[in-house]
Amino acid sequence: MSAHSTFSFKEAKALEGTLGRAGEITTPHGVIQTPAFIPVGTKATVKSVLPESITNLEAQAVLANAYHLYLQPGSDVVDEAGGLGKFMNWPGPTFTDSGGFQVLSLGVGFKKVIAMDEDTFRSDEVIADKKERLAHVDDDGVTFKSHLDGALHRFTPEISMNVQHQLGADIIFAFDECTTLHNTRKYQEKSLERTRLWAIRCLKEHEKLTKSRDHRPYQALFGVLQGAQYEDLRRKAAKDLGAMSVDGVEFDGFGLGGALDKEKLGTIVGWLCEELPRHKPRHLLGIGEPDDLFVGVENGADTFDCVAPSRQARTSAVFTPTGRVNITNAQFKRRFEPIDATCDCYTCQNYTTAYINHLFKSKEMLASTLATIHNERFIVRLVADMRKAIINGDFFEMKKDFMGRFYQSGNLE
Repeated sequence: MSAHSTFSFKEAKALEGTLGRAGEITTPHGVIQTPAFIPVGTKATVKSVLPESITNLEAQAVLANAYHLYLQPGSDVVDEAGGLGKFMNWPGPTFTDSGGFQVLSLGVGFKKVIAMDEDTFRSDEVIADKKERLAHVDDDGVTFKSHLDGALHRFTPEISMNVQHQLGADIIFAFDECTTLHNTRKYQEKSLERTRLWAIRCLKEHEKLTKSRDHRPYQALFGVLQGAQYEDLRRKAAKDLGAMSVDGVEFDGFGLGGALDKEKLGTIVGWLCEELPRHKPRHLLGIGEPDDLFVGVENGADTFDCVAPSRQARTSAVFTPTGRVNITNAQFKRRFEPIDATCDCYTCQNYTTAYINHLFKSKEMLASTLATIHNERFIVRLVADMRKAIINGDFFEMKKDFMGRFYQSGNLE
């Protein structure tokens, strides 16, 4: 049996009238039933939550960040520990991104804010106010300053592949240049070609490392598709990487990435999925809002990741069937009921809204833990319910019911 045979995707049922589907991704560390939401554990931990808690909330995989783990503790340390899963005591499938997004955020200084209004000014020298450009891109790779100590580092497609092979995730991503909606059309074209050439280099290095590291489980490599808001560039990216083969080696799946105008999210994902080979999985990078998840599923995305559920939890924003609320609001001080009576998470089964309100008001660390468990479970369960609805043939009824409740109210009362 070849190493590649330990990774596969099969479609279980199509969502009629759309590009969506339910499926199954098989990895060396387990099966992912899709559609699925993948919690983000940036530095090999979902902030404030034990890996056992992530298992209990029925998350099927976690995604960590190659850039951050390269800087600290070092990808060689994770390799010596036996790979990401063993290092963080997570038994299931793992993903690592390539570091391409961090190159963007270091370069323009907008951190996570890249889906800016496309109608604002466009410039290839855009940078956030009062920020220093810490990353500089050229055709060979990227030179960047560490946000930790200012030390200079270099990422190329080959280095990204080496780092991710050392991290040992089941699914890894090709190194790409992620642009913003501020960039000019001319720069988007140049960047797309640069990413295409980097993809070729990633495939070559990936195959070399797979052969030299055959003592480790096979890692599936996903190509990343850019092109911003331009239909022709998006379709070109999908066609180029979808058909790409280097000495018989192809991408195992695809990451749908880049700056995405929320209003065009479904359209852009649809362009990509119309062009991609249907027998390979598609991961929509950085998407986690409930309405966006429905849009992503309908237009062909199989898996999703986003920091939003945990990040919002740490700021006391929690999900309920009738919307997202701030649990520190005064009306929750004496609410001796769970955040969501219909939720099966550890938090809702054991703690009241009043208690969690108190924890946040008291600035107790447990507040973030309990809120994160609930938010992650809410989104994981939501996408799992979408899968069940596709299988059962009532996806659109389920969507109408959820959207009607979640977006019409916005409070617990």
